[in-house]
Amino acid sequence: MLPASLDEAVSAMAESPGAVPVAGGTDLMGAVNAGLLRPMALLGLGRVTELRGWQYQDGAALLGAGLTHARMARPDFAALIPALAEAAATVGPPQVRNVGTLGGNIVSAHPAGDTLPVLAALEATVTLVGPEGGREVAVSHLLTGLDPLRSGELLAYVRVPLLHAPQVFLKAGGRTGPSRAVASVSLVLDPARRAVRCAVGAVAPVPLRPLEAEQWVAGCIDWDGERTVDPGVAQAFGEYVASACVPDAGTEGGAARTDAAPTAARLRRTVSVLARRALGRALK
Repeated sequence: MLPASLDEAVSAMAESPGAVPVAGGTDLMGAVNAGLLRPMALLGLGRVTELRGWQYQDGAALLGAGLTHARMARPDFAALIPALAEAAATVGPPQVRNVGTLGGNIVSAHPAGDTLPVLAALEATVTLVGPEGGREVAVSHLLTGLDPLRSGELLAYVRVPLLHAPQVFLKAGGRTGPSRAVASVSLVLDPARRAVRCAVGAVAPVPLRPLEAEQWVAGCIDWDGERTVDPGVAQAFGEYVASACVPDAGTEGGAARTDAAPTAARLRRTVSVLARRALGRALK
């Protein structure tokens, strides 16, 4: 099925509820090739042009779910949402960035999805459309399953508030694949609310928000002055974020899990460094 408009796509989903929507197909085809998924039908969204652009709407950017990572990495988009552009530029090799989409990154919900912590930190929402109309859901609620996709629904748009304020995305890669994140951090300053928002990706099934660390460091920033903090505050913030997002290795059967402890310790150090650096770059 190859609909030419969003309305046609919704109608096609209603007629064939078991169809799997596909745009870039980078994650979908990987699952098919691995034998993990056998869709009864595919709904190709490549011809739905309205999902491949963006527009301004009430102080926010309304992004089509079909925006590719390569498109979001371009300078004009980077001027709009810098952290999302930074994340998109780090997604896999060029051939993946050229076809992989924002909507696919969200629906696949891979823990290491690079755009996900950025969307969490920006408190983005998604528009889901189906036979009964459209509804808006927080990205965090969709990812955690608090408000999942319903039968026959498509993810059409992503609504991102435009803060016109410093925002950063950083990640540490591993050896399991090209540019796959071991840990990532997105940090956003919100001067209007005198707030800091931070999200950590790849260390858990969904991006984590260290809310207490956010509130603490926001109280340390001189919002009326040069927006600086002491180096010790930045270091403590990194450790605060890491301790909130990466649990101790713990014990099992009364004995320390020595196999997991070094991995947890390294991951904590990585998250701490990323959070500290993200704060420093945002404040500059």
